[in-house]
Amino acid sequence: QVQLVESGGGLVQPGGSLRLSCAASGFTFSMYAMRWYRQAPGKERELVATITSARGSTNYAESVKGRFTISRDNAKNTVYLQMNSLKPEDTAVYYCSALRAFVNYWGQGTQVTVSS
Repeated sequence: QVQLVESGGGLVQPGGSLRLSCAASGFTFSMYAMRWYRQAPGKERELVATITSARGSTNYAESVKGRFTISRDNAKNTVYLQMNSLKPEDTAVYYCSALRAFVNYWGQGTQVTVSS
């Protein structure tokens, strides 16, 4: 069974840090590009970060560039999102996804709330 399980969300103060994890199972993790999306209330879903399968190259939304880092550990079938210098506008549900050709898998999401 294909599963993507996010964890690590929670409440953090502005300027703080969180590390999100996404544990994958049921497919060949190393062959898939991995992405983090987020969706805030009343806003469209936003692609936050991507890490490719072939070279491990990364891409980030301009809103998080320099603050967030996506990484993957293929031996652990896990992708991470390190979030530093968090801002209130980072508040959203964060979703992990796996992409290969036309195949997409999605996790359930984890809530991140940045507030003082």
